[in-house]
Amino acid sequence: MLNQQGSLDRVFQALADTSRRSIVERLVRGPASVSELASPLDMSLPAVMQHLQVLEAAGLVGSQKAGRVRTCHLEPAVLRTAEDWITSQRTLWERRLDRLGDYLTGTTDAREGTTDD
Repeated sequence: MLNQQGSLDRVFQALADTSRRSIVERLVRGPASVSELASPLDMSLPAVMQHLQVLEAAGLVGSQKAGRVRTCHLEPAVLRTAEDWITSQRTLWERRLDRLGDYLTGTTDAREGTTDD
């Protein structure tokens, strides 16, 4: 669990940046070269490379170099790990909120049943 927690920390840290999320969103559609990833972003190519390094270190993105072109692709298994963690947290909180709702409804029903005659 400790290793997985460290991995999740890196994933969420990598996704905390808007530009990196934009890169991931683009890669959902399929592999792209670094220049293709850089074109919609308002930053230099070296800055895009730094963002890609963070995404690669988190395991979210992989890349291959063919000649002078580096092509990046998404690593969906890592995203699934983060999604599984988020889903488990959401499920836990939904159960807790359902129990709170039941408790509050029961308390309200009990109050409505009393009369001050």
